[in-house]
Amino acid sequence: MTKLRAAAIGAGYFSQFHFDAWSRMENVELCAICDADEEKAKQAAGKYCVSNTYVDFRDMLAKEKPDFVDIITRPDSHLQLTTQAVEAGIPVICQKPLAPTFEEAKQLVAVAEQAGVPLMVHENFRFQPWYREIRKLLDSQQIGDRLHSISIRTRTGDGWGPDAYVARQPYFRDMERLLIFETGVHFIDTMRYLGGDIDGVYARLRRLNSEIKGEDAGTVLFEFVDGAEGIWDANRYNEPNAEDARYTFGDVLVEGNGGSIRLYPDGRLTIQRLGEPEQTHAYKHEKRNFASDCVLATQSHFAEQLIDSQPFETSGSNYLKTLAVQEAVYESAKIKQPVRGLATTTS
Repeated sequence: MTKLRAAAIGAGYFSQFHFDAWSRMENVELCAICDADEEKAKQAAGKYCVSNTYVDFRDMLAKEKPDFVDIITRPDSHLQLTTQAVEAGIPVICQKPLAPTFEEAKQLVAVAEQAGVPLMVHENFRFQPWYREIRKLLDSQQIGDRLHSISIRTRTGDGWGPDAYVARQPYFRDMERLLIFETGVHFIDTMRYLGGDIDGVYARLRRLNSEIKGEDAGTVLFEFVDGAEGIWDANRYNEPNAEDARYTFGDVLVEGNGGSIRLYPDGRLTIQRLGEPEQTHAYKHEKRNFASDCVLATQSHFAEQLIDSQPFETSGSNYLKTLAVQEAVYESAKIKQPVRGLATTTS
């Protein structure tokens, strides 16, 4: 079995999910962790049995010569770090948000493509087991051969107090763009994964918590090329009635010309064909790591495709289509009008 040597930069909150997943993969060995805070790097290395730690990224690349790097830092560092890795000919898997702006994201993708170095965005929502299963059900026409609509409702309840986001990700409070940039992009990509190319959007965005800078609530209507529609109704202010708001991140209803698929906050999936009662659909999911081990699924896809020299689902070029829709959402909210023609401009 081919075993890849990996190096990671960033030992903040979400890195724990990355490190846990790498530690359980037979085809990857995480050999080094880099962070500007040396103590953070050492603590993570000790917990996940990683041999070496660094405070300088270039130094790590030069000494470790990894088969790939995992970038788990703030968005404003991604272009510089990706460029340094690409200059060394080292493949990259990079967390989202990919960059602070769409223009910088395009520059980052171009750097990798022009050098012929593999780049994958760590967009893990589409790798959650319920969405993989829904995709299988749609492909096998369990609710017909024509998609009507996808409706997703999200309430995380972590943004309603004067100390909103302080405990886990305090930088959220100062972001000029929050809900769509940080959370909604996941669901834009999920909509694309389930429904195909998006041609138009119409969005209304609001700020409910006056203690933060960015938007924390919104409703987005998606128009798919094939004629179906999607809607994402979300806010980070109000609380759900689910035991774990961050397991599925909401309720989902997928409707076709032959019936409906429902995802419940506890991960339960049901199918209701036209004229028949709702039936539970059995599939595997578990409360492990983040959102039913979707980080492991994401990173396994990256490693397998890298070993086999095959394209990634969320390659840089593919992910730019998701980011183009994200930009259209903000534009629509600004002008209070639909924005259409996205499929043409992102093809």
